[in-house]
Amino acid sequence: MQIEIRGRGVEVPDDLRRHTERRLQKVARQVSELARLEIELAREHNPRVADHEVAEATLYLKGATLRAKDASPQMLHSLNLVVDELARQVKRYRVGRLRRRETRAALAQAASTPAVAPTASPAGP
Repeated sequence: MQIEIRGRGVEVPDDLRRHTERRLQKVARQVSELARLEIELAREHNPRVADHEVAEATLYLKGATLRAKDASPQMLHSLNLVVDELARQVKRYRVGRLRRRETRAALAQAASTPAVAPTASPAGP
């Protein structure tokens, strides 16, 4: 999985990058090597907003695009919340694909197997 971390008006320190990549190892094992993840970190400049550290993640997969966004007073906490949400979405996506594949296989097997008609028992004397 290709990971791109960028800050919108915020400097992204190397320790935060390493922490993010370490947290995303679980997600990376579940998706293709060709998947692309973009994480954008920002700070809200409104003094009335208590949760001013914002993290957004977009995961581009072969057949879907998964998005997560969260805000909190600390950037590390926002990032952890986004990674957890993304992990839940990937799991849900994978389970759905697996169920669809199993359903199609069962339908194909049922269509290829000829139905056996019940035989009538011979009438007695």
